Amino acid sequence: MRNVRNIRNNEVSDRRGAAAEAKAALLQAFRAAKEAAEPTREARQAEQAAIAEAREARRLEREQLKIEEQKRIEAEAAQREAELEAAANAEADARKLADKNRIARVLEDEAARKAERDRRYANRKARQG
Repeated sequence: MRNVRNIRNNEVSDRRGAAAEAKAALLQAFRAAKEAAEPTREARQAEQAAIAEAREARRLEREQLKIEEQKRIEAEAAQREAELEAAANAEADARKLADKNRIARVLEDEAARKAERDRRYANRKARQG
């Protein structure tokens, strides 16, 4: 029986040894592939850096365009507001001028009526006198 147990242990130790060898072979293959890919990795990193830089430049350009568009919209709004204010001021000035003219006409009419009344009174006094 002792012999069977020893065989079993040998099988386990053989499997462990084979697994360790396989692991070492995989690690060595990985290192070899990594060393072989080193020049392309640097080129790929440089390419990725260039792509990221171009992406950032495009983002900044879009942001600048948004800012310029916002400034243009604000300038147009300010201009429209100034035009509306100028129109309102012109309308208020026209209304004031119309009021002044109407007051002047009323005063002129009042003065004309008073002059006509004074003339009639003077004529009546002249006829009586």
